[in-house]
Order: sequence, then C-alpha cells, then structure tokens
Amino acid sequence: MTKALRPLALGLTLLVVGCAENAEKVTSGFGKDKIAERKLIRTTAYTDSECSHRKNGVKNAIGSHLECGKINSAAADWSQFPVGTRFRVVDNNKMYVIDDYGSALVGTETIDLYMPSRYLMNHWGARKVTIEVLEKGSYAKSLEVLRRRQGVRCVRQMVLNIEKKAETKF
Repeated sequence: MTKALRPLALGLTLLVVGCAENAEKVTSGFGKDKIAERKLIRTTAYTDSECSHRKNGVKNAIGSHLECGKINSAAADWSQFPVGTRFRVVDNNKMYVIDDYGSALVGTETIDLYMPSRYLMNHWGARKVTIEVLEKGSYAKSLEVLRRRQGVRCVRQMVLNIEKKAETKF
C-alpha cells in the first residue's frame, strides 16, 4: 500500500469500528437509553378482542389500559420479567413494557406482545426475536400486585418463584 493511502485506510477502519460500536448502543425512547441485557426470546401476540379481555375490558394486570403506540403493552411471567420491565424488539424497533401476565406464560421465557387487532395478532403469530432490555422491572411491585390474587394457581406459582429468587440473593 502506498504511503498516501495509509492514512485513508486507517481513517476508514476507525470509522467502521466506531459505527459498529455505536450500532450496539442505539436504543431510544426510554430516557437513559442504556441496554441492560440483550436476549433471544420467544414471543407470541394477544389482543383485547380475545374472550378473557372482553369480559375484563381492555385493562392490563395493573389496572390501566393496554397500550399500543409509542410504548406497547406486553405480558410475561413476572418471575422471569417483572412488572415494569421495558424492552425494545430489535427487528422492528418497537418499545414495550411488561404490564400484564397470562397463565400460559408462567414457567416460560415467552413474552406475549399486545396487538390492537386480531389481524395483527395472527400476523405476528409466534416468533423468536432479539430484545434489548432497557430497564428491569420491580419484583417488589410484582409481588405487591400478585399477592392479592393468590387464589389463582398461576399467580401462586409466580409468587413462589419470585420469593425463591429473593432468598437466593442473600
């Protein structure tokens, strides 16, 4: 390589390396934009037109409305992903917050993404995606909500799993 091209090659190499490093840090939407964790996860979809949501209205487990927009609602096993966990699906850059749970999710590492229509729910189906966890939720808040509902078997299981996690930390 000629002496004249060496600085150009060095500059291009530094540019490429810098872009690659910054590509890993791009998040957006949740303030600090710090990635706590990156995971390959199985996802499914649900909508408020399903039977259980029709009888309960379009509310999530914490009593607010299921969200679809800048930040979307998602359901999970709260002993795996506690309430308030915020994440981004890398493939489509959509932001989600765990504010719901479902009996079929307990004991799995599956996240159920809220979709505003049956068509979008069916179109999503089940797929593995990479997520970036931007903010971990609160096991304490999860327990606060779940302890009042322990008459349901799946809720009791989540409470037991969270309590086991708390015991092993000390």
